[in-house]
Amino acid sequence: MAPQPDDKRRAFEEEALPHLDSVYRVALRLAGDETQAEDLVQETMLKAYRSWHQYRPGTNVRAWLLTIVRHTFINEYRKRRRAGTEIDVSQVEAFTVFPEVQEVDPEGRFFDQIVDDEVLRAIDALPDEFREALILSDVEGLAYAEIAQVTEVPVGTVKSRLFRARQALQRELYDYAVEMGYIKKQPHD
Repeated sequence: MAPQPDDKRRAFEEEALPHLDSVYRVALRLAGDETQAEDLVQETMLKAYRSWHQYRPGTNVRAWLLTIVRHTFINEYRKRRRAGTEIDVSQVEAFTVFPEVQEVDPEGRFFDQIVDDEVLRAIDALPDEFREALILSDVEGLAYAEIAQVTEVPVGTVKSRLFRARQALQRELYDYAVEMGYIKKQPHD
């Protein structure tokens, strides 16, 4: 017996929507623009809802959603590159975001308050594959295996990208960290 529409909606609301803030943060880092990120989240959640029958209950729904946002971003980027035009948002089917779950991610709000523009600028300046691994690991808290699943690369590649991303951020943000008093300047500097 196929699930009823109300059951599908309820399951989607309970399992997927609590991860909306995570999806948005990743979309924002991928797209680099709030408007494009909002469109990307809307398209991602619409695709997830339409494909909810393919989700296996008990598996990592957040990793599943982040895989969808990543694929959607890549596909839209390729489409725009080929067409050379922006996506017409009015042509995308509307998906209502349920207001009762908009504040389910207090860690996301905490991150937004702690990480300032200088740090975000440094993260955004990272090469795409490094930035993506860093966001999935350090912002979203995914394990190496989950990041490998989302990005479709081996775990060793994930570890390498994270190591390089963190090194690049340390180099880029060292003077800023000293200036802000987060660390003391080393005598040999």
